[in-house]
Amino acid sequence: MRMRATVIAVSGALALSVFAVPAAQADDAPGALGASVTPFGALADEIVGDTVIKKVTVNGGKDIVVGTSKKKSVTLSVTATDPSGIEDGYAFLWKGNDIDSGDVVGAMVPDAENGTCTAVDATTSTCKVTVVADPNDNIYSNILAGKWHVFAGALAKDGDRNIREKHSTASVKRASALTTNASPEPVKKGKTITVSGKLTRANWDTLKYAGYTSQSVKLQFKKKGTSAYKDVKTVKSGSGGALRTTVKASADGSFRFVFAGTSTTPAVTSAADAIDVK
Repeated sequence: MRMRATVIAVSGALALSVFAVPAAQADDAPGALGASVTPFGALADEIVGDTVIKKVTVNGGKDIVVGTSKKKSVTLSVTATDPSGIEDGYAFLWKGNDIDSGDVVGAMVPDAENGTCTAVDATTSTCKVTVVADPNDNIYSNILAGKWHVFAGALAKDGDRNIREKHSTASVKRASALTTNASPEPVKKGKTITVSGKLTRANWDTLKYAGYTSQSVKLQFKKKGTSAYKDVKTVKSGSGGALRTTVKASADGSFRFVFAGTSTTPAVTSAADAIDVK
């Protein structure tokens, strides 16, 4: 069942099941992530002692790209240091304005209660957790595309801790697809070639791919026997994401469309389509 009632699902049941809310508090929990706790403390910003979070990495520094059916596993790494050494590190992703007030529209939280930590040296460790982006569950709507907050925390062996509700951000994007077809083929030199294609992206509301309209897409050509593509022109995607333009046949080679991407949709390059010029 997909999570459409987000605030309830994310800040209520999900928080209670993933974060270790004491049994005595569970019945009184107001249905917000702020009412829950991580394995080492509350969700609000907190710095106790000299624990320092040195680095947080999400998905190896790459955007999280989600389609319409497959789950996407994402590794979150927290590198922290403290003179006493690091006991645990933890992280998750959430989208919204404020955890404490319950203004949360999405969350990706790990199943594990603790991170898996590897010591760098006596004072520093890197701790990893895995979250899952699932278009059939927590990626339930197109409103979730864009920037997400990264919650990150580290617990030292002497009890010191560093917790950041909004440590950094990560991009969650709707997967894109692009096609190219050049015709007719073969074609006489100097005649008109029609190059068509389609730009689509995942629609998380319908779990289908749909046309991405009014987007600038470059048409490129690589002459046979050469190694590099060159820009020919820029085409605007129309209804249903359709792309269509014409060029004059000059030499054997391959055409392709290239989309640079947006804040909600990743860049994509189509497969090339060869043309035979007589």
